[in-house]
Amino acid sequence: MRAVMSESYGATPQLREVLEPSPSAGEVKVRVRASSLNGFDAKLAGGYLEGTVEHQYPIVLGRDFAGTIAEVGRGVSGFMPGEKVFGVVAKPALGDGSFGEYVVVPESIGLAPLPAGLDYPAAGVLGLAGVAALAAVDAVAPGHGETVLISGATGGVGHYAVQLAAARGATVIATAEPGPRADQLHALGAAHTVDHRGDVAAQVRALAPGGVDALVHLAGDPDLLAELVAPGGRISSTLGAGTDRIGDRDLSATAVQAVPDRIVLDHLATETAAGRLRPTIARTYRLDEVPQAFADFNAPGTIGKLAVAID
Repeated sequence: MRAVMSESYGATPQLREVLEPSPSAGEVKVRVRASSLNGFDAKLAGGYLEGTVEHQYPIVLGRDFAGTIAEVGRGVSGFMPGEKVFGVVAKPALGDGSFGEYVVVPESIGLAPLPAGLDYPAAGVLGLAGVAALAAVDAVAPGHGETVLISGATGGVGHYAVQLAAARGATVIATAEPGPRADQLHALGAAHTVDHRGDVAAQVRALAPGGVDALVHLAGDPDLLAELVAPGGRISSTLGAGTDRIGDRDLSATAVQAVPDRIVLDHLATETAAGRLRPTIARTYRLDEVPQAFADFNAPGTIGKLAVAID
């Protein structure tokens, strides 16, 4: 099969021909139809995860997947060949990935059925970013009428977090450049946007003089952003900023992790199929274009996800 590989720490991703994987006991083999690029993938390809998790080179890159089950391993009872599924590759070591024509994943985590009304392209950009966004918003638990600052709102995780916080009745302040990006975040539920290229603190204080009730930290300096949270407020961070970063401030902080269990994936799929959660795809790449997608990942001017379509 064709797959996009990383041969060593920091090596440029390359399209290669490799053997198709086979499922072991408790695993399923998925014919991948859609995927997407995440910050995790960019860090892995850049060699930034060295020493944090086991790497089994050569690594097939990619975490998200949507497709059809091609084969099931011994002992699998909850899924069968031909079933449409989506999810996140969740294995203890990095080696298998979804930027290929097939991927083998465990039945027990990171896998959920694709409901009616949710197609492959939308499901392929939902998994990791959606799980991270839901975990980050759940951690600050915004109430109706509370003000939430989302830093990094234009990214894959951020554009979901804006929608999830707004759906709970929160007043969302999102970071975005003025123009089309800000307009799109307003359409997704942001009440206000602040230009991250300028004085973010001054802009936020003008909107929330007493401080925001909660901060969802997906980008930016957590120490500076924490100063904008009112006493007694809450912070969640996907970048590891927890209680060690708030000092003696009267705040609670949670460093969140994206755990793609079946309940979370089912919830995200249901919300997306019903139109209550809207994935935004900035651009779609073919499998042979994925190396270019890595180069484009941090390019300015995009909002939402970089998708991958696999024929």
